[in-house]
Parts: sequence; C-alpha cells; structure tokens
Amino acid sequence: MKVLHIITGLGIGGAEQQLRLLLRELPTDSAVITLTNPGAVAEGIVADGVPVTDLDMAGNRDFGALPRLATLVRQGQYDLVHTHLYRACLYGRFAARLAGVRTIVATEHSLGAVQIEGRPLSTGVRALYLAGERLGTATVAVSATVARRLERWGVRRDRIHVVPNGIEVGRFAFDETARRAARGRLGLPRDAFVVGAVGRLAAGKRFDTLVRAVADLPGAHLLLIGDGPEQGRLRRLAEKRGAAGRILFHGACQDPPPLPRASGVTSGSSDEPSGGRPGGSSGGTDLPALLAAMDVFVSTSPDEAFGLAVVEALAAGLPVLHVTCPALQDLPAEAAPGARRISGSVPELTAELRQFQDMSLRAFQETGPRRLPVPAAARHYDISHSAEQLMAVYEKAVHGPAPTREAS
Repeated sequence: MKVLHIITGLGIGGAEQQLRLLLRELPTDSAVITLTNPGAVAEGIVADGVPVTDLDMAGNRDFGALPRLATLVRQGQYDLVHTHLYRACLYGRFAARLAGVRTIVATEHSLGAVQIEGRPLSTGVRALYLAGERLGTATVAVSATVARRLERWGVRRDRIHVVPNGIEVGRFAFDETARRAARGRLGLPRDAFVVGAVGRLAAGKRFDTLVRAVADLPGAHLLLIGDGPEQGRLRRLAEKRGAAGRILFHGACQDPPPLPRASGVTSGSSDEPSGGRPGGSSGGTDLPALLAAMDVFVSTSPDEAFGLAVVEALAAGLPVLHVTCPALQDLPAEAAPGARRISGSVPELTAELRQFQDMSLRAFQETGPRRLPVPAAARHYDISHSAEQLMAVYEKAVHGPAPTREAS
C-alpha cells in the first residue's frame, strides 16, 4: 500500500515524533510532506529511510500552496493520504480530492476540552474542521476521550476510529548507569531529589505551578524538558522565588534520538534539497536517560488529548503526579498504580513532592535509586499495537469492511 502522510510541521513535538515512530512500524510504502518547518523530526524521518518534502507554505492563508500540494499528491499516485494536525488536515483533504485520491484518513492529535493546538474551540474553528472532515474517509482519535470529543463536535460516530498513541516501551527501561551519566552531564548531584516534566513551555501547560512548588522545597531540583514561548517567564519566576540554581531548562529533546544524517529534505517548490533545519536535544542526552535522572514525574497540564509524556515516565518506572491524562483515564486504575491524579494547586503539589523527597532520600541512603515495575498501562500503549490498529483502519478505508459469512 502506497501512503502519503501530510503534516503541518516537523519540529520537535508529540504528533510529529509519533508520526516518526509509526513510520518505523507500518508495513507501507510511505512518503511525507510537511507544509512548513522541516525541523529535527524531518531529518530523523529521512534518516530512517522515508522521503520528506517541504512544501514551504508561507502561512495559514497561503492558498497558492493548495495546487502545489495537489500536484505532489497526483504525481505520487498514492492509494491513501493520511493527514496530521489542523492545518494539514484542511489543506491535505482538499488537495487529495483535487488530485483524485478518495481514500483519506486524518488523525486528530490535539483536540482538548477547550482548545485545539492552542486555538480556542470557537464556532468558526468547529465549522471549518467539520467541513474538511466530511471530505475524508475516516478520522482517527488518539484516545477514547478524543473520540468522545469529536462525536460531541459533530463527527459521525461510524467515521471515528480510536488508535492510541504509542511508545517504544523497552527503550525506557531504567538504567542506573545512564542515570549517573545524565546527572553528571546536567550538573545534578548524585543524591539530589529531582522532579521532572516534559512538554512545550506554553501557558496552557501550567509549568509555573511546578516551578513555584519546587521553589518551596529546599534542596529539590526541577528538570524541565522542552522549549517554547514561556521559557523566559519561567526563568524569571525561578529567579524571583530564589530557585534559579535549582531549576534546569534542558530544551527540547528529539525522541527517538536522531540517526546519522541521510540525504536532506526535498523542497516542494524546487528541485534543490532544502537540507532541513537544525534541531535535536541539547547535550546529547536522550529522553530515556533524562527520565532516568528524575525521581518523580509531574504533568501540570489541565487539558490533554492523550498524555504521552506520562506514559513514557511510567515506562521508565517513575511515580507520576498528573492533573489530567486521557491515556490513563481510559484504562482501569490498577493499570497504572504508580500514577496519582492531583488538582494542580501549588500547596497540594508542594505537599505531595515533599513526601516523595523524604522517600527518595531514605531510599538513596539505603538501597540507591528506586524504580517501580513497568505498569500494564505502559505496555498497553506499545507502538507496535498502535501500528497494527492503524493498518486495520487503512485496510478498511482502502478495501472496505471485510465480508461476513451469511448464516446458513
């Protein structure tokens, strides 16, 4: 099966890195077009052996990109077009139709309770989304929670398929050697209590509550993995609270880590390779090693579509505190005994972390770093299962439902 994936951008982000993981697992002849920003994840996909073309779209209203995209779709003679993220879903569905491709799957990665990719859920956003959705064949929701939101938004239930996000579970297994090495590179003491968090540094993630809570815990350190527009404000907050030396801003981390560079990303507007944009994690430390350096993981975001970072932390054996996580809310509580839901208030978070700090200090003095067993929730979301489920959606979209035998 020949499949084209169209995505809004390929900088470091959850949907972007999820696409890369799926491409490694899917038994399809795949290619990728990014509307803009062929960043670090684009280079990773190319290094994995999948071609990436940069459409070099100028912005949301660059309508001239539509015929260029349709031409690329038509030239590729694809069996199926799969779109990812809001802008790519709109332009990709229209382009596929113009190119004569009628089998179109779209994944909804980012539909929250009150926003979609940072856009408020206004009447206009909903109307435009539904107009594009009707041009497709099927819509994939990354969690059962997102599927329910889509149905409430007006997407027909029979068009919605749940294919959860996935991770390479085995890669996150705790490695004490990696922990010591990561802490050494990051300048963290071997016996320090380290709180960790991963995500885009945006206002909606509420990392400011985590900075405040850690600042109120003498001796505690915070390791923040990610970048974004709130970084400057969070740094100033740490300084104001007298904790600047204990709050470490690592920057974004590409996961899986980049392989040796292959040929560059192709430009959709010329025959010359664009060469891609620089990116990747700082300091050469991959995400499993960074998680190994932590003692407890916290997700302060009140609005998520899945909660991939929480699942990765559980796979690393970390105890987890989270405000919301659809990935866990869609499973029985016993699937993740090491995870606990919190309100996200600073006093509550400070009190919870103080308990973990006391336990961590005792454990280090007695037996060294302690890790929990990998829970069923982490294994449930292995990327190989996600790829199998997505292939079933592809087969149904291309060939129709499997015939059933009539009762004799």
